[in-house]
Amino acid sequence: MNERRLLSAIFLLLALAFVCQAQQSPPWTIQGSTRQSQWESIGNTNYFTHGALLTNDTSMVTMDKGMENDLNGEVVAEGDVTILDHGHIWRGTNFIYNFKTGEVRADTFKSIQEPFSLAGSHLTGASNNVYTATNAVITTDDSSRPAYTIRAKSITIAPGQYFEAHHATLYWGRAPVFYFPYYKRSLGQHPNNWEFEPGYRSIFGPYLLSAYNWYGNGILDGTVHLDVRETRGVAAGPDLALHLGSWGEAAFRYYYADDQKPGADGLGNVPDLKENRQRLAFDYVVHPTTNLTIKAIANYQSDPLVLRDFFEGEFNTNIEPASFAEASQLWRNYTLNVLVQPQLVDFFETVERLPDIKLSGLRQQVGDTPLYYESESSVGYFERLFSSTNSLYYLTNYTLNPNGVFLMPTRTTNIPPSNYSAARADTFHQFTLPETLFGWLNVTPNVGGRLTYYSDVDGPAIHTNEQVRGVFNTGIDVDFKASRVYPDVDNSLLDVHELRHIISPEVDYAYLPAPTRSPSQLPQFDYQSPNLGLLPIDFPDYNDIDSIGEMDVVRLMLRNKLQTKRASGIQDLVNWAVYTDWNLQPGTNKPWGDMYSDLDFRPRTWLTLNSSTRYDMVSNRWREAIERVTIQPSTTWSLALSYDYLINNDPEFLTYPGENLPGHNLITASFYYRMNENWGLHILEQYEAQYGGLQQQVYSIYRDLRSWTASLMFRVTEGPGQPTDFTVALTFSLKAFPRFGMGSDSDRPGSQFSGPELTDSPNPYSRD
Repeated sequence: MNERRLLSAIFLLLALAFVCQAQQSPPWTIQGSTRQSQWESIGNTNYFTHGALLTNDTSMVTMDKGMENDLNGEVVAEGDVTILDHGHIWRGTNFIYNFKTGEVRADTFKSIQEPFSLAGSHLTGASNNVYTATNAVITTDDSSRPAYTIRAKSITIAPGQYFEAHHATLYWGRAPVFYFPYYKRSLGQHPNNWEFEPGYRSIFGPYLLSAYNWYGNGILDGTVHLDVRETRGVAAGPDLALHLGSWGEAAFRYYYADDQKPGADGLGNVPDLKENRQRLAFDYVVHPTTNLTIKAIANYQSDPLVLRDFFEGEFNTNIEPASFAEASQLWRNYTLNVLVQPQLVDFFETVERLPDIKLSGLRQQVGDTPLYYESESSVGYFERLFSSTNSLYYLTNYTLNPNGVFLMPTRTTNIPPSNYSAARADTFHQFTLPETLFGWLNVTPNVGGRLTYYSDVDGPAIHTNEQVRGVFNTGIDVDFKASRVYPDVDNSLLDVHELRHIISPEVDYAYLPAPTRSPSQLPQFDYQSPNLGLLPIDFPDYNDIDSIGEMDVVRLMLRNKLQTKRASGIQDLVNWAVYTDWNLQPGTNKPWGDMYSDLDFRPRTWLTLNSSTRYDMVSNRWREAIERVTIQPSTTWSLALSYDYLINNDPEFLTYPGENLPGHNLITASFYYRMNENWGLHILEQYEAQYGGLQQQVYSIYRDLRSWTASLMFRVTEGPGQPTDFTVALTFSLKAFPRFGMGSDSDRPGSQFSGPELTDSPNPYSRD
């Protein structure tokens, strides 16, 4: 009897558990979509009126009214219904959708399967599998009255992959044009298409840039370029992308130009430019195991100006593309990095690393003590290789102003330094003791040391014996954060509703007595180069190993932040940081470093002001200023104004003695206006006040041609010591597969007038 009772009790508990499990909330959420939404539950069925929203991790359903069953996951939706499922969209008036299986049924529907719009009736199918429908209408024209459509008696859709139409007819307007018994189209990139761009540029003459894009079988795809420039000749080359799955991603790009007039723009004064000009770029990355990354990048150029002449967008981004191979392994407390960096071109300065192996110990607690330990040890063989010719040597010192227009420093001497090489082994270890005092004051003292070994230094004009340098460092970091809320603050002009003030002072002190070897006695491989920003004073953040010298400095920083509530949530009204260095070294002629200020001010959601300045407190002068104002009250128009100032010929910014590095005093205005749904206009003006002339002008007009977009662009660049260069370019592209969006040239106007990177190639190098 007792056994029967026990079995009965167990059975009852199992039954109750099953019922409780069945009554648990389904793995999707339900909520009203309007204030008038009403929701009633009867058993396992929920009934909705006046708007409802149902969501889970991959799907969303909105409706005017309907019902949902918690047990089988089926939703019957009526009215204005939208279903977002695994990235594709269904719209209509009556749908049956299943959250568990993804099945969709509808009498009539509309769907967006980028870049196509589809509509039809009698839709059935399951998410991420295959759908079927009848009486389908297909187009890439986003107009309410599309210029062309394909109408099919039946259609099969594989979302994100393809669609197949049976008994399809191509219509232009209402007129039938062509009949397809069977028609299949990819829903991915447009397969195997040509692109053309005619134009005129003063240094090219009339030109035609063309590209053929092909997408292969998912493993190999690419683009083949063929460009003709009337005064410069013919250029061509392939861009290839290899998708190897778990074996990684690779890309290869080659471009050859039979340049009939190299150096036509008169810039650079580079002699002996050959007519046979070429560039090669290779990129490979793979993740063989967790936390292991292997990367290889190779960049070869026949001369230092080939990127500037034919790949202007790339040149403005990176003047001297590096070549290296790198493997990085991450563990919980350590990282291992192996770097090999050869010199592939001899006209750019390079520090060869053959190899450079570094083991970094991340900051970690020492047992149960309050101490924390971090380290960094490296070993490698290095060779510093300067430019091979005096006439090209200055090219390593190009600078770009903030809008990508390059400025070339000149030199009073053309005698390059001699190359040299050595092996180096370096190890750094540091202990920190972070503490919080009084519950609010963070105090972090540190103490560390570094030992560096250099082998014999060999070079044509340099030779030193092996040597060892020791460095001792210590310091302390003190900071705290305080905040206060002002709930009664309300200002409609600044869109301020309540205010929170956060203040964060910080004092960072670093002390290094003189190392056992000064930087002038050591080979400079990892050296401190001129920098417009403030360099770190803490180790291991300061990583110019060979330039470490005596230091006794206090860094003072004050951060202020004002936050307020707005319609989009909590936003920063003001974010302002001010910082400088106080140099305590005896006998210094500059006890105070420059004062830096970084300010972001957002008085309205559509108005942003940014300011970054650098002020020399000893000489009482501004050394750098970057001011920005961005106005974007709607998608109809936007205006951006900026002022960029860099002091002229500042000796602290020069890489080599004898340089003459021009600064800039640049005013930029950028205006975009969407006149109506078919026309857009963009204007960019750059005025260089240092020499009193317009440095660059760009005028673009865009036309929406229903299924196509067209843009006509005109650019003029000029400056002291260079001829005026003007360009006219006409670009067409399918709206479904645009090369550039409206106004996209506002940030990189040079890319609109470049060579091969104008294409819509799948290759990762295809855009700057």
